[in-house]
Amino acid sequence: MYKLILITFLTTLLAAHNPKPYAALGDVIYDNVQNIESLKSIDTYKLYEDDIDKYVSEVYKTKQEGYKIEKSSTSVEKKEYLNKLRSLSKTNDYFLRSLKTLYNEAMNKENYKLFSQIINSGLIDIQNKKKEIIDYYYKHKEDIDPKGVIDTFLEEDKRLKAIKEAQKKHYKTKKQLEVEKIQRIRQNDKEEQKRLEEALQKDLNSKKAEIRKIQKKELSR
Repeated sequence: MYKLILITFLTTLLAAHNPKPYAALGDVIYDNVQNIESLKSIDTYKLYEDDIDKYVSEVYKTKQEGYKIEKSSTSVEKKEYLNKLRSLSKTNDYFLRSLKTLYNEAMNKENYKLFSQIINSGLIDIQNKKKEIIDYYYKHKEDIDPKGVIDTFLEEDKRLKAIKEAQKKHYKTKKQLEVEKIQRIRQNDKEEQKRLEEALQKDLNSKKAEIRKIQKKELSR
């Protein structure tokens, strides 16, 4: 019962805004803590479960202290809080570095399960590695579960492709309309030219007939 209450409390605490004091340092730690805790589900980190639990517990405690300091604090308390954040930041950075190393090892050793776990951990810059991840997936797609990050990437690319196709179709339609318009103008010009030529010829024929009439009249005198 106590454990359930504690978990509920910690979840509620995490859902709240992060403490404002030294937020530039604290936000990174507090925003990553749940993802670091989830590393326990990766086989490589099972040996470090106790260390991870200890770290997570310390983060929660420090966050609670941050809320107290946010309301009222002394310079000494602020300094102690800052020192705790600096210490936690080092551990946070350690996990991030280790995960980057593990990411490269998973690819090189073709450990597809580990590769999927890492890219879905929320602790690596997947946008920066998007092309690399997608290329690796297509190379080993028969062995890699695309659920999560890869599915998201594939959906994004699918939507982007659909947008480009629609734009291309729209451009083609617009261009075709312009071509058809030019063709109509040319056709109208031809028809107008033909009408002018026929009118001129008719006028010329009329004048010729009038001249012949006059000549015939004069010859008959």
